[in-house]
Amino acid sequence: MKHTISVLVEDKPGALARIATMFARRGFNIDSLAVGPTERSGVSCITLRVDAEHHSLEQIEKQIHKLVNVLRVTELSPDEAVERELLLLKVGASPERRAELIATSAAFKGRVVDLGADTVTFELTGTPEELDAFQELARPHGIQELVRTGRVGMARASAKKPRRLSAIN
Repeated sequence: MKHTISVLVEDKPGALARIATMFARRGFNIDSLAVGPTERSGVSCITLRVDAEHHSLEQIEKQIHKLVNVLRVTELSPDEAVERELLLLKVGASPERRAELIATSAAFKGRVVDLGADTVTFELTGTPEELDAFQELARPHGIQELVRTGRVGMARASAKKPRRLSAIN
């Protein structure tokens, strides 16, 4: 089962490496990883997407909790969290085919960020499923380059209190 885990860490060298290494040593694959600053100075949020059984998730929590610089570990429940990814996608598109692609991206709330002689580069933000759908619609046009961020997320305001796996402070 896929789980999204949010880990607040002190913004110190090696914090991310320790967490990633912990997963690798225990044989867990990280499907998605995103790291960035938070509203608190000196604190970063690491959002991980992992495929693990509930029992394994408890093991992960215990191991992350032991790591230096970890402040809090929270599981983001899919129905009680907002999760998004960013997609940059360069598609082959002659001037006569661009209108169709641009209209398709607009339906996904995407925007054109670069135009070349025979290419269009799009930026889309949305759920992983929305980005997958746009990617498949663009595929027949010839995807030349594609990059996606890892998932980021936070608990919805209307959600029950998020399942906090551990907290140090």
